[in-house]
Amino acid sequence: MVGALMALDPLLTGGGDQLSEHLLTGGTVTVAALVVCLAVRFVAGPLSYAAATPGGLFAPLLALGALWGMLTHALVSPLLPAGSAGPAAFAVVGMAAVFTGVVRAPLTGAVLVVEMTGAGVLLLPLLIACFAATVTANRLGSEPIYDTLRRRMLERT
Repeated sequence: MVGALMALDPLLTGGGDQLSEHLLTGGTVTVAALVVCLAVRFVAGPLSYAAATPGGLFAPLLALGALWGMLTHALVSPLLPAGSAGPAAFAVVGMAAVFTGVVRAPLTGAVLVVEMTGAGVLLLPLLIACFAATVTANRLGSEPIYDTLRRRMLERT
């Protein structure tokens, strides 16, 4: 299945760093392509991790966040005034928010994404999105991913 996805579009597979770079550097992507890529990565990432295949969590989380940010921009851009933040800014904020919602480390998420992207001017929107993601994840009652992984590891031993 992964081979077929790679043949269809290499950005659908892998850790996600190439996809994030493509989105942040202004690569053009249609809304339909964003939805398909988001759906594939949303399903394939956890399946790959559950199967204990290499790939990690960090880059796939950032790729999902970039996709969510780009999709959000595509949906709200008709409502935004001229000269508003572009899709890359939304992608950067999405990266930090998804990372924070899953890991539950808002300051770490904001600082990591600012350091990786050099988007210091987005620090305030990043912090707002990160704290909103933390509150939302807490209200939904989800456990931080690393706490879940630690608990499962201890249960196995």
